[in-house]
Amino acid sequence: MPITNQQLNEDFLLHQMYTDGYFPDHIVDKGKAILLRLCERIEAEQPADLPALYVLTQAATEEFNLLESEFEAAGSEIETVAREDIGESFWFVATAYGFTDADVEELIATRDW
Repeated sequence: MPITNQQLNEDFLLHQMYTDGYFPDHIVDKGKAILLRLCERIEAEQPADLPALYVLTQAATEEFNLLESEFEAAGSEIETVAREDIGESFWFVATAYGFTDADVEELIATRDW
């Protein structure tokens, strides 16, 4: 399902990780795919409020948790720069869909990185 939200700039998603050679692009691509699937779910399910949005974002965060081992196998990890970039990307998605009151920590509350 193509994303229809015109406010969503895919180039912003995980931008810092893409510009830092420490993070392998092929794994960052998997993270971006998680975020794009999140956008598709938001558009399909149209969460009515923040708690409904948090269910979707926290499920996507759990997918990011699974990427940690892939980063480690590639000599990288989800560390400070990555945590900030992932959090900003989740917040960007939330605000693009009108959830300007979203709490970044709540969006990614299920993280283990």
